[in-house]
Amino acid sequence: MRIGIDFDNTIACYDGVFHKAALARGLVPAGLPSSKNAVRDYLNGSGRADAFTELQGHVYGARMDLVSPYPGVEEFVAAARRAGHALFVVSHKTRHPILGPRHDMHAAARGFLATHGLVAPAAIAAEDVYFELTKEAKVARVTALACDVFIDDLPEILAMAGFHPGLRGILFDPEGLFGAGRCDHERYASWREIAAALLIPHR
Repeated sequence: MRIGIDFDNTIACYDGVFHKAALARGLVPAGLPSSKNAVRDYLNGSGRADAFTELQGHVYGARMDLVSPYPGVEEFVAAARRAGHALFVVSHKTRHPILGPRHDMHAAARGFLATHGLVAPAAIAAEDVYFELTKEAKVARVTALACDVFIDDLPEILAMAGFHPGLRGILFDPEGLFGAGRCDHERYASWREIAAALLIPHR
């Protein structure tokens, strides 16, 4: 089986990260809820939308040290490789931030994967990691790689035209944001559930 995996919010978990980074820069009060959306709404509501845009580039480019893999993803990758499956990371993100210092966000993401052992001889090969500049290029890459399965956190990505017929789209939804009627694909809340669905034979 050929399995494609998105990166942001699928492998990389940003829970609390934007709040920590914003606090360190003096952008938000300590008592603000720690979600990314809370930080975004606070800055947008105070007329500092550009500050949030720059904060995103700061996190994705310079503060990936604050980010952790989602629980279970490392175990999933190891188990899939032991079972002989081919794994690919296929994501879309600009290479440099729109505002602020010109961090190389592709290099930062690759460094994150290497730091956590997700790019390694027994895990995902470095040449099988793709960061595309647009959603359309991401879909085209998944199709060119002939993936049997693609795992993403956004239902709108899985619903895009351009995927080859027969692709098994899996929505990673750890917060339960997309209930019944909001996604036409398989939906799982954890990497343990994804592993059970893909890697454990059903009798």
